[in-house]
Amino acid sequence: MKKVLGIILLAFAPVMALANSGAHLPEVDIDVTDQAALQRGAKMFVNYCQGCHSLGYMRYNRMAQDIGLTKEETEDNLIFTTDDEGAPTKFGSLMFNNMDKKYGKSVFGTTPPNLSLIARSRGTAWLYAYLNSFYLDPSRPLGVNNTVFKDVGMPHVLWKLQGWQKPVYGIEKNEAGEDEKVIESLELDVPGKLTPAEYKLAVKDLVTFLAYAAEPAQLQRKALGIWVLLFLAVFTFVAYLLKKEYWKDVH
Repeated sequence: MKKVLGIILLAFAPVMALANSGAHLPEVDIDVTDQAALQRGAKMFVNYCQGCHSLGYMRYNRMAQDIGLTKEETEDNLIFTTDDEGAPTKFGSLMFNNMDKKYGKSVFGTTPPNLSLIARSRGTAWLYAYLNSFYLDPSRPLGVNNTVFKDVGMPHVLWKLQGWQKPVYGIEKNEAGEDEKVIESLELDVPGKLTPAEYKLAVKDLVTFLAYAAEPAQLQRKALGIWVLLFLAVFTFVAYLLKKEYWKDVH
């Protein structure tokens, strides 16, 4: 019984964490069948995320096949890592990076996690909100904080695209009935290369790619599901006609 309860709690842990965080998560429409979005998201990942994070369960050749890229396109535009001997990473290799785990822990305080399953553990809405919610905070070691992940240890790697946001504070009553300073919103202080609308679209592409990477088989599963439903519809119609034929003499 304890094992069953443990499994249930583990399954709902991400949902419970989000419910208790108090963070407002905006709705985001993620379509993992959009190959153009997946290709743009893959480019975002290898250029801005893979320096620290890996996709340890994904191979380049599988990704290329799923999102509509050739071997040459993948090698020229998405493979920037090397193997232990310094040779370019092979097309069939897993999407690891070259950051040493000890070095990552010494710099960030913890080893940057493998992002293969981040979209499943956190959810796409959380990821989208997180990547939009960095703001300047001089009190933090890296000079930034995040309204979705308080006291985050990750730098704002997309700052050149988004720019720098600053918090807008307000006053709310806490549980003790006392006035407390809280962040009501974020406003752009220093513009980046992209407009706010363009940046949100870029983040959406990145989240779309991470949603695909968390379960690559979902592309085939969803495509197959349409044919399964069509088969069941036809089978149901045929079964109805057979039922009428078998039971016509009874009535």
